[in-house]
Amino acid sequence: MKPKLRAIWDAGVAAADPAGAVTRALPDLEFGAPAHLSVVAVGKAAPRMIAPVLEAVTPKQALIVTHRENVFDDLGVPVMRAGHPVPDPEGEAAANAILEMAEGLGRDDHLVILISGGASAMLPAPAKGLTLDDKVRVTKALLASGAPIEVMNLVRQQLSRIKGGGLAIAADPARVTALVLSDVIGDDLRAVASGPTLAPLGTPEDAVQALRGYFCYGKVSQEVRNHLREAPKKRDVPETDTRIIGSNDVSVATMKEQAPEAKVLTPPLTEDVKDAVERLAKLPSGLWLIGGECTVQVKGKGMGGRNQELALRLAMKAEEEGWPAGWTYIQGGTDGRDGPTDAAGAVVNGQTLKKMRAAGVDPAAALKNNDSYHALKAAGDLLMTGATGTNVADLGVLYRP
Repeated sequence: MKPKLRAIWDAGVAAADPAGAVTRALPDLEFGAPAHLSVVAVGKAAPRMIAPVLEAVTPKQALIVTHRENVFDDLGVPVMRAGHPVPDPEGEAAANAILEMAEGLGRDDHLVILISGGASAMLPAPAKGLTLDDKVRVTKALLASGAPIEVMNLVRQQLSRIKGGGLAIAADPARVTALVLSDVIGDDLRAVASGPTLAPLGTPEDAVQALRGYFCYGKVSQEVRNHLREAPKKRDVPETDTRIIGSNDVSVATMKEQAPEAKVLTPPLTEDVKDAVERLAKLPSGLWLIGGECTVQVKGKGMGGRNQELALRLAMKAEEEGWPAGWTYIQGGTDGRDGPTDAAGAVVNGQTLKKMRAAGVDPAAALKNNDSYHALKAAGDLLMTGATGTNVADLGVLYRP
């Protein structure tokens, strides 16, 4: 079943091709005079999103901001590489460059921003009185807590000069158009990349409650707590044209076209991996298509990602419940990178744990240490795709005979 499931999964990733999504959106996009056009592409899919635009028009200025591991041909415009998922000085420099570009625009100008997953971490622009280290501490605390992306971005918006509509404010009175490749389940545009062109998800008080709810309030700096206490409760954001051009739902629908006999899991997986496994274990036999993006609480010192841990946990659940031979599960991130690893996820079946133990690895101990990567590597069951150039959250395919 591995080749068949991989073909279905690959079709879902291909549906999120950034260049194709932007190309389909171009006929409805009026750029205006090239002398007044500025184009910025930010995120894991930035190079492939900007390429069709550069073929269609020559802007007066353009910039690509993406992660360091991204590999692509020279497009003839400046490239800045930023840290992900933890912000770094290069990302702060990129955010400042974009804000400076936006602030220099006038009423006759048009700013087109192409947004994809990872852009939030890649553009740290600390609010007045805060530092990059403050942002890093917040990000690390939320990542370790297992907070979903909506919660992370709700908090980050309140600590930034670019998120939560900050870019739109900086560009005012210029016209602003944003094309979004959504990596957020449910496609709330305010949450994708922390919504640089839209009003924030909540208020400073909401951010405080979120930090408390995920036991992070005591882990952030006093400067962050002071800022959230003193920040204005409302932010007036100019109107922008912000639209989705690709998403997790589109990719799942494409997988369904590839496998019409399959069933789609609804709602998508967005819970903690432990709860997600319980849901998957209750599914009846057949072929299942899975979208979403789980969370994982990091308590150990090992290496892994949410997709790898989810796959390993399901393998253990299948063994515990005595699933019949032949079951197979592929689970991976559409960007090709699951957590701080070089794997997209994993492809597991009834042989996975046997191979793992034969290699001297205790799967239960590996999970306790959040070390799913090395355990799956020992079994030879990592899903290795390399960087895909896109990101619409995670996809999975499960077959139960």
